[in-house]
Amino acid sequence: MADDDIRVIPANEASWRELQTVFGERGDAAGCQCQWFKVSRSEFSSLPREELASRLREQTACGHPDAERTSGVVAFLGDEPVGWCAVEPRTHYARLLATKVPWAGRDERRDDPDVWAITCFTVRRGFRRQGVSTAMAIAAVEFARARGARAVEGYPKELAPGKQEIWGELYVGTPSMFEAAGMRVVSRPTPRRLVMRRDF
Repeated sequence: MADDDIRVIPANEASWRELQTVFGERGDAAGCQCQWFKVSRSEFSSLPREELASRLREQTACGHPDAERTSGVVAFLGDEPVGWCAVEPRTHYARLLATKVPWAGRDERRDDPDVWAITCFTVRRGFRRQGVSTAMAIAAVEFARARGARAVEGYPKELAPGKQEIWGELYVGTPSMFEAAGMRVVSRPTPRRLVMRRDF
């Protein structure tokens, strides 16, 4: 698949049906509705899927291209919705702000509203390993910059040498995807977790 076959748009320019086609009916994406980083672990466990979906719908403003605010980008192959990438100001991610991993060894203000974060990728079965996630990472960086971000970060995992991906563990992205978007490693808080960043 050529990169120019993939079209990535802000989520509010996609319909709710198109976004839910990406998430599907079963599996981690369908159950999470991209709320894992938005709330505490206890709150996430207590919320029904319908409420998680309602929150995502409000955050994305899907189907409202004139909305003043939206969250994330949606990838298409032709008219087929194939992927989702979450990107917002870092302060919108309560769990990300509360965990220690992204901040290890960094003198970084957690409450800086001008730093954005790319936290999650979802690509539909049948469209994976075709460059969709990389295209979304590139688009997400531009999405953040166009909306006034001073910097954007990602928190990818690196596979151990010779190891295969365990299903779903690379939903945060891989280093090569963020490198393609012009991001560089700023810290390695764990042997497999990186913090990558691009300053504008």
